[in-house]
Amino acid sequence: MSQTLAATPAQSTRWAQFYALTKPRVVQLIVFCAVIGMLLAQPGLPDLRVAFAATLGIWLVASAAAAFNCLVEQHIDRRMARTSWRPNAKGELSNTQTLAFSGLLCGAGSLVLYAWVNPLTMWLTFATFVGYAVIYTVVLKPMTPQNIVIGGASGAMPPVLGWAAMTNTVGHEALILCLIIFLWTPPHFWALALYRAEDYRKAGLPMLPITHGPEFTRLQVLLYTLVLFAATLLPFVVRMSGPLYLVAAVILGAGFIGYAWALWRNYSDALARKTFRFSIWHLSLLFAALLLDHYLSPWLFSVVN
Repeated sequence: MSQTLAATPAQSTRWAQFYALTKPRVVQLIVFCAVIGMLLAQPGLPDLRVAFAATLGIWLVASAAAAFNCLVEQHIDRRMARTSWRPNAKGELSNTQTLAFSGLLCGAGSLVLYAWVNPLTMWLTFATFVGYAVIYTVVLKPMTPQNIVIGGASGAMPPVLGWAAMTNTVGHEALILCLIIFLWTPPHFWALALYRAEDYRKAGLPMLPITHGPEFTRLQVLLYTLVLFAATLLPFVVRMSGPLYLVAAVILGAGFIGYAWALWRNYSDALARKTFRFSIWHLSLLFAALLLDHYLSPWLFSVVN
């Protein structure tokens, strides 16, 4: 009995270490965007069995990619205050344990998607894993300041995965959602890189504020928010959404542009932090508005008529 009790805290700590490898907050946003893609793909409620299996499979593979990222970047994580607490960086988990954990999650998630969703979603999700865990993490991130821009393609895939899970196709609507996230990614991460520049400098990563300076980076943040704003109007333009979404997109876009303008004109670390945090709210609320519009607009139209 005493041996069992003594082992419990250590076991709990080990589970917490593995869980931390999955970058829960990042994965939550990924899964959220994938679920939005599932719900938008059909006029009514989706097949809940397929939706649940797709959500589980995407969550498992996304968590696997996050764990593999921690494995590859452990030497970088040790030098950055923002990531030095991670289990790999602290030496709490071995490379073998992390690799096995990542492989197990990826295999399980792929099996769930193949068996209970469809092969297209499985292959798209696996390609996203390769794009983030290998192409972005191993190749792009340490080589070019455009790592976020190019690597953002894999991070923009969740709504496409959700759409494919429900329809077994990739429609133009899903690609519009992908484009929105693709254009959102650079200003989101560069706002972070601006106030974490010293961390990235110590880690030896060629982030834009290090290679081109903070002024150039702030201008790029502003320019990307302007292009992003135009892209967020596309769902309304192609009649994928209605006025409810349009109002939300304009308000949220104006807010993001306002932060980017202020950041460009009068920089401070505090403002960069606020811009980074607002960018997360921007994407979350934008997709939530798409979902509300998807279900409420037909009802509002019927009431009006």
